[in-house]
Amino acid sequence: MQAIDLRLQELQEREQARKAPNGGAQADANYRLGNRVLTELIAGIGGGAFFGWVIDRFAGTRPWGLLVVMALGTIVAFRNIIRISSPSPDQPE
Repeated sequence: MQAIDLRLQELQEREQARKAPNGGAQADANYRLGNRVLTELIAGIGGGAFFGWVIDRFAGTRPWGLLVVMALGTIVAFRNIIRISSPSPDQPE
């Protein structure tokens, strides 16, 4: 009977540990990294579109300024996303 009680208690502890939230520093770091990636993407595309629109407005090159500068902003955003997502060699994983 004690073996069953011991096994039941062990299973309950394991289930409780499984249901426990996975908080802590690692979850916060992942959340910050996700926010930074989203910010880079929105800023790259949005900033490129804005500056391209300004160039088109004053230079009369509609729509080429918008398309070219927005494409450059997108490329820079993806380069930054890859750079911040890859661990540097001097940092532990």
